[in-house]
Amino acid sequence: MCLCVQHLAYEYAKRGAYLALVARREVSLREVGDRALALGSPGVLVSPADVSKAEDCEKFVDDTIRYFGRLDHLVNNASIWQVCKFEEVEDVNHFRTLMDINFWGHVYPTRLAIPHLKKTNGRIVGVTSNSSYIFIGRNTFYNASKAAALNFYDTLRMELGGDIRITEVVPGVVESEITKGKILTKEGEMKVDQDERDAILGPTPVERVGDFARTVVRDVCRGARYVFEPRWYMGVYLLRVCLPEVLAWNSRLLTVHRAGASSTDTLGKWLVELPGVRRAAQPPSLRSPEIKDE
Repeated sequence: MCLCVQHLAYEYAKRGAYLALVARREVSLREVGDRALALGSPGVLVSPADVSKAEDCEKFVDDTIRYFGRLDHLVNNASIWQVCKFEEVEDVNHFRTLMDINFWGHVYPTRLAIPHLKKTNGRIVGVTSNSSYIFIGRNTFYNASKAAALNFYDTLRMELGGDIRITEVVPGVVESEITKGKILTKEGEMKVDQDERDAILGPTPVERVGDFARTVVRDVCRGARYVFEPRWYMGVYLLRVCLPEVLAWNSRLLTVHRAGASSTDTLGKWLVELPGVRRAAQPPSLRSPEIKDE
């Protein structure tokens, strides 16, 4: 189960929320459910499912309504990360899975939950990424999928009016499976590669997931329309609007390798390997991650 989702669930549990937990791996779901109960959730439903499949989404929404009788918040956070130049990809069909998870994994649950959320004047929480507006090098498909999800929620908010409220969470670089190095390669295979991770993230500070989750759930419960976390990424958004060429130059400088060089031979990776930089920028879990590449 995604690390960010785990900690979001824990923060909701501390507030006494009933939880329906959804992910592919049932064992990890049950572990998260047990901890959520210990933290204060009065009831937890575990629903193993793949959110990129419409039939799985229909089942877990139906199970949730059958079990709890209502739905107040839908939190969508499915995501995988791709690292490679677009021109290096021999078969773009390898990346249909990424679009299925990062975009359709938000659309399917939302479409099925809307009738139930209207009854409770509920809220949709869509977790996208700063990559929806920052063009980070060698993340072509990932950036596109996140931009699609962000614009989906923006348009949906306008269409729904006040019937259902929407909070868009726009994370920066946060402790997660992605920042631990779990990537989709140019061949369309999932693997853990910390060198490729470092080549993209470089010395960018990585926020601890617990801090991220506390801020997000607090702001969601306060009714925020947007949550930029860490907050300083709002400045990057303004740079994207006002000086996009500067942002593009900086991204290329840090993340794109020279022609003929190794894909991990980037300025960002050189910077993060300077003495003391990695320790200052990355939480301990990123330096010795325990993560599956499935």
